[in-house]
Amino acid sequence: MQRVRTAEGSDGRLATPDIATWDIFPFEGELRVKRVDEPVIPEPARSGAGGVNCGSCTAGTSRAIWADDRWKLVAPEPMAFPVLLLCPIAHHDLGDLPASYAVELGPMMQRVELALHALGGVGRVHSYRIGDGAEHLHLWFFARPEGLLQVRGSSLSDWSDTLPPMPAQEWRVELQAVAQTMASGGGYSMDVTP
Repeated sequence: MQRVRTAEGSDGRLATPDIATWDIFPFEGELRVKRVDEPVIPEPARSGAGGVNCGSCTAGTSRAIWADDRWKLVAPEPMAFPVLLLCPIAHHDLGDLPASYAVELGPMMQRVELALHALGGVGRVHSYRIGDGAEHLHLWFFARPEGLLQVRGSSLSDWSDTLPPMPAQEWRVELQAVAQTMASGGGYSMDVTP
């Protein structure tokens, strides 16, 4: 933390990073970096720690658009473009993922990417592993619309929270198409409701 405190200005804030000037950055105008809090040690437990009260485990495949005997593909509420989460059905995080699951993970990620590209109009699919909120492994997939170059790169997830969401019916049609493409390679498509 001393390195951070040394770099802070007289107002206790760090300088705005160069990314704020990039054409893909979704915000403009007067920006200030939040003050950096002191570390919290030990860190609080993540949601579902140890499989206790885990939302993903409790939901099982009820919120999935596609599943097989080990994996499920879940969609959040409608967003600006297709966004999906790939999760093991059993309670695992990446660090304790059984070897047999780990061997399947790469091909499964490729299947999700190809299913999203099959929608048409997808310029690129981005995948992220962000797991500070919940212990149950979930990999995010964002389908960037073709030609929408301003939302490419590392700011894609920020744009997904900023742009207006797709109408529920359009969202449902897109998800159903992804689910059917996934099912054509194994597993089963689930009913997609808005």
